[in-house]
Amino acid sequence: MGSILNPYVSFNGNAREAMEFYQSVLGGELNVMTFGESGVPDAPAEQVMHAQLTSSAGYTVMASDTPPGMPYEPGRNIAISLSGDDGDALRGYFAGLSEGGSVSIPLEKQMWGDEFGALVDRFGIAWMVNIAGS
Repeated sequence: MGSILNPYVSFNGNAREAMEFYQSVLGGELNVMTFGESGVPDAPAEQVMHAQLTSSAGYTVMASDTPPGMPYEPGRNIAISLSGDDGDALRGYFAGLSEGGSVSIPLEKQMWGDEFGALVDRFGIAWMVNIAGS
């Protein structure tokens, strides 16, 4: 599989509605997991923890509702996501992108079984890296 680059958008409680709209426009398959399904404590069970729309044209858009305790900041609610199964390459991207920036979530094993990390690069751009099945 290698890795893919795509936008990751945070919403303020309406991620499902937005992703269903994008699906109606772009087509494709939409997968949605709620906070309730994933067992996140103190989160609105019906809100979206992670959604992924994959179109037949090759577009991928990912999204979530802003988790409790994190600020929703319009204009700063989009990040670039790098994901895939090439762990060595993705770890290298994470390390390189974090140089001169700030790591908000260290790249490490998460409750869903993947390695995940988040950072803001030295130019103020938010990045997320997910290594599948690590």
